[in-house]
Amino acid sequence: MTGEFEEFQAACRERVDQAMKRHIDTVDFPCSGLEKAVRYVLPGGGKRVRPLLIYAGCQALGGDFEDADDAASAVEFIHVYSLIHDDLPALDDDDLRRGRPSLHKAFDEATAILAGDALQSMAFEILCRPHAAGKGDRLRMARELAQATGPAGMIGGQSRDLAADGQRISLDELETIHLLKTGALIRASVLLGALSSGKATPGKLERLSEYAGHIGLAFQVQDDVLDEVSDTGTLGKPQGSDRDGDKATYVALLGLDSARARAADLAANATAALGEFGADADPLRHLAAYIIERIN
Repeated sequence: MTGEFEEFQAACRERVDQAMKRHIDTVDFPCSGLEKAVRYVLPGGGKRVRPLLIYAGCQALGGDFEDADDAASAVEFIHVYSLIHDDLPALDDDDLRRGRPSLHKAFDEATAILAGDALQSMAFEILCRPHAAGKGDRLRMARELAQATGPAGMIGGQSRDLAADGQRISLDELETIHLLKTGALIRASVLLGALSSGKATPGKLERLSEYAGHIGLAFQVQDDVLDEVSDTGTLGKPQGSDRDGDKATYVALLGLDSARARAADLAANATAALGEFGADADPLRHLAAYIIERIN
């Protein structure tokens, strides 16, 4: 990974962390326990890949970072909410997240559920505020995010994933699950970034959507590989948790070497989709390389 991309990544992480804090600071929490839970789960420590994709998508069309702050905050709120709920005993039952106790372990299950619900609703409030900064079509952005997180996106993918536990499924079915569960929000991140610029055209959105589809799958293959080869300290969650949970994974279906090759192919296809974009899209290209560097 180049030093230039590392700087871009760090700038995006710092920017969205500050933007999320500003939003949280404006909330009048009626319960201190809920506020403490939300503030516990939001500090940095995650890769902030989805905000990075938003800022990079905005920059790819010549937009300004400040135009994408609200979209970056909203999508990361949705992502964090999904992680809180995924960690619950009824779903993935993980005790660690980002190297710390999962929210339901640090507090309790009821508080974790409510904190996740709060973050989800706050995400849409951010996008729908009157007189919000930025040039984008806020109604379209909210609709894109809702579709990506609902039954035709992340929630639908999570449901299919649960139904597949302990089952022998095909590679096509696994990819469908992850295009919904993980890929839909990644695609929405890139598109919300582009829409934030106020310069999006149907043709450019189509190419960015193609890029995002490949990147979304590549990230999931990466996660499956890392679940097998990394240690708990590096992952920030128990190593081998997917295997121990009898989950269908790319490694289980393809083998470790073939899964790595699949990720490389997806990253190459993502880069190819950006052929008509200039240097402003370089962070999106560097992200594809970053995926492979983390795997090999």
